[in-house]
Amino acid sequence: MDTKELLKKVRKIEIKTRRLSDHIFGGEYHSTFKGRGMTFSEVRQYQFGDDVRNIDWNVTARYNEPFVKVFEEERELTMMLVADISGSQFFGTTAQFKNEIITEIAATLAFSALQNNDKIGLILFSDKIELYIPPKKGKSHVLRIIRELLEFESESKKTDIAEALKFLSNVMKKKAIVFVLSDFMDEDYDHTLKIVGKKHDITGIRVYDKHEENLPNLGLIMAEDEETGELVTVNTRSRKVRNNYAAYHRERVDYFQNSFTRNGAGVLNNRIDESYVKKLLGYFKRRA
Repeated sequence: MDTKELLKKVRKIEIKTRRLSDHIFGGEYHSTFKGRGMTFSEVRQYQFGDDVRNIDWNVTARYNEPFVKVFEEERELTMMLVADISGSQFFGTTAQFKNEIITEIAATLAFSALQNNDKIGLILFSDKIELYIPPKKGKSHVLRIIRELLEFESESKKTDIAEALKFLSNVMKKKAIVFVLSDFMDEDYDHTLKIVGKKHDITGIRVYDKHEENLPNLGLIMAEDEETGELVTVNTRSRKVRNNYAAYHRERVDYFQNSFTRNGAGVLNNRIDESYVKKLLGYFKRRA
């Protein structure tokens, strides 16, 4: 993609997703994800109804009348976008590929965080960490994240969600709001998710195509595995072959649902021909 075309795409996504975050998601994001805690603000005279546990005894003794400490919510958060850029993300049977929807969802979330004056970081992964952008504030930083989501080409086509979560845990020492964006066609990440989920607020956003769920009856076909590059002949006339494929897909989806739910993480499923706007808004409202 040349520079002119890339900038045009970035601008198009910025206009669309920033409008969504400004008019729809800004307030919802703000109310859904609370601050990390309470920070000291000031000391003032005790008023009826104040919590006696907040009395500042040193100041009270000095002035011979009760004073209390006032705290305010620590609003600044850090959002981490953890995006799958393995081979299976470049699939789609409608107007867009999965990776394009992932980019739009990530941009919408990033602009919502920007509106809240939060830091935003990015991890792009396959079966290894392809790119890490440390969390920062600012519009130019968000635009860089969008450019990387659009343009970055992974070295590997395979997927390892556990590896991405381990890296996240190593680089993020403080609590972060984490969105993992993938089709979750992977396994063996439950234990890592359990450990990482104890520190961070994690949401898994599964982006998928409806035609991935079942194999159509097309006779003998040559199929390429997007993640291994292997070409195989598949007899789609066979009911057994179709049933086995559907079962394999269902197992991966169930593993995602069960792992995230069991470990206290959020779950959002979005088919690429559905409105991610409604899905995100519904998710924020349920969590608020």
